[in-house]
Amino acid sequence: MTTESKQTHRSVAVLKLPTKVAGLGASAQQIVTCMTNNANFATPVPSLATVTAANSDFQTAEAAALARTKGAAATRNAKRKTLVQRLEQLMTYVQTVADASVADGEGIILSAGMAVRKTAVHPPRVFNAEQGAVSGSVKLIAAAAAKRASYNWQYSVDGGKTWVTMLSTLQAKTTVAGLPVGTTVQFRYQALTKTGEGNWSQVVSLLVK
Repeated sequence: MTTESKQTHRSVAVLKLPTKVAGLGASAQQIVTCMTNNANFATPVPSLATVTAANSDFQTAEAAALARTKGAAATRNAKRKTLVQRLEQLMTYVQTVADASVADGEGIILSAGMAVRKTAVHPPRVFNAEQGAVSGSVKLIAAAAAKRASYNWQYSVDGGKTWVTMLSTLQAKTTVAGLPVGTTVQFRYQALTKTGEGNWSQVVSLLVK
């Protein structure tokens, strides 16, 4: 029987600003619109008025740069840098609010018009037996017990009545060869750490091919 535990993971805010300069103003305005009168954000830092002013300065400078006004590109770049800095500061504030309510963190971040960073979820490793590279061999993979540990391995070809002890390993995996093909073989392992010997694992079975 497998017992699954549910954990609440911290949601991380990201801006996902457009790479092209042209879309930055619209993205900044979207964030300000989403956060305005939003009950999640009582006192934004910096204030939304400050972000709006930085966005206005940027868009004015961008219009001048598009008109090819002399020196306008450099000014536009400086205004863009300021706007991005204000948005990053605002993202830090949103993250602080989300961290104060981890269970609702994702919804809080999304309500600010920001995105949530995708995190890969790796299922915990469980004891597993799979066919080896050659006929009659089986590869065993267990969950690591500790940073420093060794592992005892056994298999049974008679339904667990008798067990054959294999060579111990320092890694949580091993391969056994020479098993009878067409036979269902049972496997188990035992971890040894600095606290002593653990219990034998649950038994896994595999029809050897």
